[in-house]
Amino acid sequence: MTDNNSKLINQLRALVLLTQTEEQVARTRISQARTDAVRRELTENADNAAARTLEITEQLRAIGGVPDVVTPAVGRLSAFFKATFEQAAPFEEALFTDLQLEHQLLDRATYVKVLADQAGQTKVRQLAEKLIDAHKATVEWLTVVLAEEAMGGPVALVPTPVQKVAGGVARAVNAPVRFWANTVNNAVDTVKHAGEETSDRFSAVTDRAAQLTDAVRETLTAGRSATLRRAEQVANREGDKDAAKAARSAREELGDVSADELPIKNYDNLSVGDAIKAIKGLDEPRDLRVIISYEEAHKSRANVASAAQTQLASLAKEAVGVDS
Repeated sequence: MTDNNSKLINQLRALVLLTQTEEQVARTRISQARTDAVRRELTENADNAAARTLEITEQLRAIGGVPDVVTPAVGRLSAFFKATFEQAAPFEEALFTDLQLEHQLLDRATYVKVLADQAGQTKVRQLAEKLIDAHKATVEWLTVVLAEEAMGGPVALVPTPVQKVAGGVARAVNAPVRFWANTVNNAVDTVKHAGEETSDRFSAVTDRAAQLTDAVRETLTAGRSATLRRAEQVANREGDKDAAKAARSAREELGDVSADELPIKNYDNLSVGDAIKAIKGLDEPRDLRVIISYEEAHKSRANVASAAQTQLASLAKEAVGVDS
């Protein structure tokens, strides 16, 4: 019994550390939220993690354990290092590390539940059950976000500029592309031209991109759009269907499509309610990506974009076998 109580104390201390890290990670992810709904959800997740830290600490005291005053600082430091080092990895790898953290929290909470049973600590057992439910939900959410990424996105979380570069470099290992930057060290999405031949697009941005003024961003976007449209025209003329498809996909990500290219007819004239209703009938990830990008670039109707994001999430849940 005494041995189990000692194990409980050690595990609760570990849970405080990991939960503190979880909170800080959630707060760093808030800036990566694609929609206001996701931003609110991440904020709520961070607040809930903070509340769980307090609950775990209370139970730790209740069974005779002494909270580690260093733990909160270590948790914040762990989250800082995690956020820093993951910038060098593709976006999906950052999500996998988030998922790994949640699985560890879930597994430790399950272990604590059994230890509490054996030690006769009813309140600790109840807390463990609460933790298990919370981490199961987060594991499911991250699994769905990864599925959205696998479908081509856009996902609930957007990669940072550095992660975009890292992801592009990883994808470029076997791609016939080249990397180039402009004179202000802000790389732009472009395509490689060799005479009249066009190959796959390559996306690259630097951490300074976020600091560009709106006017400069609009200029870069316009330049990329013109380049991609020209690339698509050349590829179609030369019969290079793969290159034309890649250029068009890049245009779609920028929201550079005309109304008649959208998967919903007469889209520009639809009311918000009718647009959302039509979106719910889409079952192809690509179509939803086009709608989201078009909304973000041209119409900025947050509720319509959120509806498309929700529909994409439903397709991702279906793909990974998660109940809605």
